[in-house]
Amino acid sequence: MFTNAQTFIKTYNRTKNIRAFLLLIITLFTCQTASAITMRMALDADPVSLDPHEQLSVGTLQFSHMVFDPLVRWKQDGQIEPRLATHWKSINPTTTRFYLRKNVRFHTGNPFTAKDVVYTIQRLKRSTDFRAMFDTIASVDIIDKYTIDVHSSSTNPLLLNIMTYVFPMDKVFYQGRDDIIKFGKTFASQHASGTGPFIVKERELGVRVVFVRNKDYWDTKSKGNVDKIILTPIKADSTRLAALLSGDVDFISPVSPIDIARTENVKGIQVIALPTASILLLHMNEKRRKEFRDVRVRKAINLAINQSLIVKKILKGYAVPAGQLSAAKFLGHVDSIKPEYNLPEALRLMKEAGYEKGFRVSMMAPNNRYMQDGKVAQAIAAMLNRIHITVDLKTLPKAQYFQQFDERSADIMMLGWQSDTEDSNNLFEFIIACPDAKSGLGAYNASEYCAPSINKDIALANQEMNPEKRAKIMQKVEMKIYKDSAVVPLYWQDDIWAAKDNVHIKSIVNDQNYPYFGDLVVDEK
Repeated sequence: MFTNAQTFIKTYNRTKNIRAFLLLIITLFTCQTASAITMRMALDADPVSLDPHEQLSVGTLQFSHMVFDPLVRWKQDGQIEPRLATHWKSINPTTTRFYLRKNVRFHTGNPFTAKDVVYTIQRLKRSTDFRAMFDTIASVDIIDKYTIDVHSSSTNPLLLNIMTYVFPMDKVFYQGRDDIIKFGKTFASQHASGTGPFIVKERELGVRVVFVRNKDYWDTKSKGNVDKIILTPIKADSTRLAALLSGDVDFISPVSPIDIARTENVKGIQVIALPTASILLLHMNEKRRKEFRDVRVRKAINLAINQSLIVKKILKGYAVPAGQLSAAKFLGHVDSIKPEYNLPEALRLMKEAGYEKGFRVSMMAPNNRYMQDGKVAQAIAAMLNRIHITVDLKTLPKAQYFQQFDERSADIMMLGWQSDTEDSNNLFEFIIACPDAKSGLGAYNASEYCAPSINKDIALANQEMNPEKRAKIMQKVEMKIYKDSAVVPLYWQDDIWAAKDNVHIKSIVNDQNYPYFGDLVVDEK
């Protein structure tokens, strides 16, 4: 019992304060729990490796933008913006100084410094897939803890473009166990420590990957509010779309062109399609098949494939038929080179080359990497049959396919390529150059085509600072590829995404297909 009113009031106020404090704690906890946002997404495949340098692919670069951070990155308007490099300046024609962001930590807690950037570039130079691009970088010097000088072997018009591939790795974490083995079980392929907005929490290859928000992420200006991303690989287009429409996932990519119209009519669902410079092509292996060493046969194959029909019937217009590798926005693009479907001329060339009765070839293509890739491959096989080339077609899931691609396991192989430097020379370096394991040139040249003059022009274009002169050099290469029918350009495909209306994807997607999920905003429902 309270002995007097004053004691009662003091006790009551103390009790009231305690209750208010507890209520505040409960409220804060409830708000924090309510604001924890999970975004569930389904892609056609999950990353084959956690190593950002193991494979040069869209999947690897998408993953890198989530878990690591680049020195610089592309904006939607095609300009380059600072990330882990805050600014830069030219010291002389072959040296650029980069100033690095301070107070950044890797997921391990290790501080990010110039040593990590030097380590990363040196590692890129020994990656089978990346070394050709970084061959133009002679060395990197540390000026101080947050400043580096990048020395090019000559003038380098694409240095900043190349820096978009530099995702600094945690030297302390990786060094001594940083082997790069394609499709191998290495430390780096199974562990990741970057500075990026998300941390890999769980991973079961082919089943799911769970990313959680990096609470110590340096970019406090980012509006991104997603705390957790659950990535589920779903190979089949129809199953992936069904997962979105049923509410099981919030975001999917890609969307099959045949499903776009009906998806756009579903309330609460948005679809975004962007034209890209991503080229689909066929390689004809000249080492495996003597027939492909004859330019008339290669030309006949080019003429027998109706790119426009494929785009219209299979891709429903969500691509642009191609007669060359360079998209219209690239300096190497030649306006006069168009797709040239001409079946009678293809048959005439086959006869002239001594193959009127045709021959049989093997062909491989992925069935979950590019838009409708399996169906496109089937259509191509049927078209080649009209010039009496019988195609033994085998399609494979992405992970298995690219192992076969590296081994050049078929006479004809499909490849898609996005020039992430936004330049024709990137296409030529990797797809057309004479294969050279030491320099990395021709790493994805499954045609085994080799024209030494092209290699010389690639080197010249990598040094020429005058845009008009560079354009002439690269257009010369594009004309040479066309005249030699070195490959079969098919089309530049659109990138297509779909999501619930509360997922603001429009501001984070781009024509290189690297959504910046760290900046993604999702409204609570």
